[in-house]
Amino acid sequence: MLKLLKKDNFLLLFLGRIVANIGDSLYYVASMWLVHELGGNPFYTGLAGFLILLPGAFQFLTGPFVDKWRIKKVLITTQWLQAVLILIIPLAYVFNFLSVTLILVLIPCVACIQQFAYPTQTKALPLILKQSELVKGNSLFSFAYQGVDTIFNAVSGIIVALFGAIVIYLVNSATFAIAMILFSFVTIPQKTLKEQGKQSSLKQKFSSYKQDLTEGILVVFHSLLWVFLTGPIVLNFANGILMAILPVYADELGGVKMYGFLLTSVSAGALIGALSGSVLGKFRVGRLAGLCFVLGAVSLFLSGWLSLPAITPLLLGIAWIPIGAVNVLFAAVHQSVIPNRLLGRLNSVMYSVSIIAMPIGSLAGGALATLIDSRIIFTSTSLGFIFIALVWLVHPDLRRLPQAEQMDASTLHLKIKENQATT
Repeated sequence: MLKLLKKDNFLLLFLGRIVANIGDSLYYVASMWLVHELGGNPFYTGLAGFLILLPGAFQFLTGPFVDKWRIKKVLITTQWLQAVLILIIPLAYVFNFLSVTLILVLIPCVACIQQFAYPTQTKALPLILKQSELVKGNSLFSFAYQGVDTIFNAVSGIIVALFGAIVIYLVNSATFAIAMILFSFVTIPQKTLKEQGKQSSLKQKFSSYKQDLTEGILVVFHSLLWVFLTGPIVLNFANGILMAILPVYADELGGVKMYGFLLTSVSAGALIGALSGSVLGKFRVGRLAGLCFVLGAVSLFLSGWLSLPAITPLLLGIAWIPIGAVNVLFAAVHQSVIPNRLLGRLNSVMYSVSIIAMPIGSLAGGALATLIDSRIIFTSTSLGFIFIALVWLVHPDLRRLPQAEQMDASTLHLKIKENQATT
């Protein structure tokens, strides 16, 4: 993995992702806890989670744009917009018009911008790495995501406890500005396009967008990729419930610091799993995925059932180790078998379909927390892990999947038309 960091383009992209993820971690913890404090009702935390996650359900709409737009320009613009929007909250505090309503309005705006940022980073990776380097590259990218969360979820909880959430937003805006500068130095190799003799009309652009979007949807649902999605839909519903009630559950266990520790446990577990992705890549994906989710289900159940401040964070982290490992393997599979010209739209379609249950789960979690003890809800989310384990262990096509490096388009029954490459 260290060899990849010696490549200037990958290093800059990697550092930019780390700094951007620092911003995301700070933003998420500050927003959820501030809504919890200002709203004074579990329903508001569920609604905040819903608004943060909902734009992800429509990421498939951004896929065709990601496949057409210049990668570097999108990377820079998205970070700049987030830096500006985040500053509104500290200004609202200074001029005394901060409210839970304002936060709930800004949350989906920032989340919408992120739907262009992450698919663009994913699309950039196979353009600057060889196919044989993708598993290691994705492991490092997962480290950038989960490793940052591991540190800054805990740090955010401590900062909120000592100085308040407003300070986090100021730091948050600065991180997005730094990420923008790092991305500005990245050089992305662009595949050549035949120049058009004349600029397309608005009608032609819309027609092209519709055609690209339709192609992405058809490829996913006429292949084994759609089977990949059945388990994550249920799993994400359970995760939506879990993340929505976590501030309430943490408040009962120990307050905002415990909230930071629980989020840190999730990130630490996912980080350990992500870093083990290159080792686990030597095993067959099908059976490995099923066994990983069984481990996650058992650990999550024990975490909620015991509900002890000294043990619950540890077991919660263990539950996320298999999630981190499987996510790295799945990312490498997608980048290996899907042509780059389709990677943006197909990843966006798959992400949208899988994530759509998460904001619904968040709303459900917030509503349930007003009626049922948060410990019971927390423990029940392990059922989502059990379901996805059964899907992978029972479905014959999934269970027989080979190692990630041995897969190609035919393995997942992809039916792709040979069209002109795009960037």
